[in-house]
Amino acid sequence: MRNKAAKTAVAVILIGAGMWAGTLLSPEKELHADSVVVTPGSVEDPVVTKSYVDQKVAAAAGGSAGTGAQQPSNTSSSAIEIVSVKAGKILIAKDGAEVVVRAGKAVAYSEDSNGIADVTDGKDITNGKPVPNNHLILFPRGGRGIMVAPGVDSNLTVMVRGGYEIK
Repeated sequence: MRNKAAKTAVAVILIGAGMWAGTLLSPEKELHADSVVVTPGSVEDPVVTKSYVDQKVAAAAGGSAGTGAQQPSNTSSSAIEIVSVKAGKILIAKDGAEVVVRAGKAVAYSEDSNGIADVTDGKDITNGKPVPNNHLILFPRGGRGIMVAPGVDSNLTVMVRGGYEIK
């Protein structure tokens, strides 16, 4: 038993000494996972700009990045748009639109018994019920919307993502 312990101790010492000697004799004084050291910004690893990446991603997706063309404000878009809704007007959302009421008193609008989804509270808001400020409201189907609460003369300021129209 004693002989086996001595052999194990010698093996551990020799392996440790070999590793220590290998680090001292390394030509670069650094340990690398591979033998090629690549410097960021070199020919092997170029630095690219965001616009270059955007162009390549758009080309791969079949779009046209960098053309400067903007979408009309009332079509479906992933950009958030700040919209003012005047008293007496209704913001009608399209399928899948998202709205956050930032200022003013809003109520839900729907021509049928279905409502709009308050994602923040996890509730359904039916026609004529108040829409809380700073809550994410999802419009699963078009034709529903929000309007200024009855008896309120001030405008609504809302953030909209997706298609909408003001009626």
